[in-house]
Amino acid sequence: MSKDDIIKDVRRRMDGAVDALKHELAGLRTGRASANLLEPVRVDAYGSEMTVSQVATISVPEPRMLSVQVWDQSLAKAVERAIRDSGLGLNPIGEGAVIRVPIPELTEERRREMGKVASRYGEQARISVRNVRRDGLDKLKKLEKDSEISQDELRGASDRVQTVTDERIKQIDDLVAAKEKEIMQV
Repeated sequence: MSKDDIIKDVRRRMDGAVDALKHELAGLRTGRASANLLEPVRVDAYGSEMTVSQVATISVPEPRMLSVQVWDQSLAKAVERAIRDSGLGLNPIGEGAVIRVPIPELTEERRREMGKVASRYGEQARISVRNVRRDGLDKLKKLEKDSEISQDELRGASDRVQTVTDERIKQIDDLVAAKEKEIMQV
């Protein structure tokens, strides 16, 4: 693998982390319910962790209500517990295989909670980007150690990786700031 391939791979993986953040932030709706809101919720099912969308159908019957139709009724309690423990401030109501999730009116306190959730998502994305940077730099150092590139080429490639990292971190910060501003708007 050449240094250019490594830098392309780093860029692609960092873009993936930013895209994942965009997807998670899209689920944080301020005014109405969104099926994406439950996307990050993980359920213990069949001996492994799965997302709610992998074990149930999520629909939005009303602007302030989510309906979760669990495919296997034996998982209904686990899904209900996962939603309650997700940190999203939701209180699901189980009715057999159907779980109703009322979306509470956004009070000032609730808006702050949602802002903290957005910040947490942003921090996870920043950690992912930094991990990708570390992996890329390790691969570049290995190329230099194996005498495939010179120290100058290593330094230049490392600078390019750092530039890409800085761009993605700024992009993440901007996305989170915009979402927090949207959440805090009354």
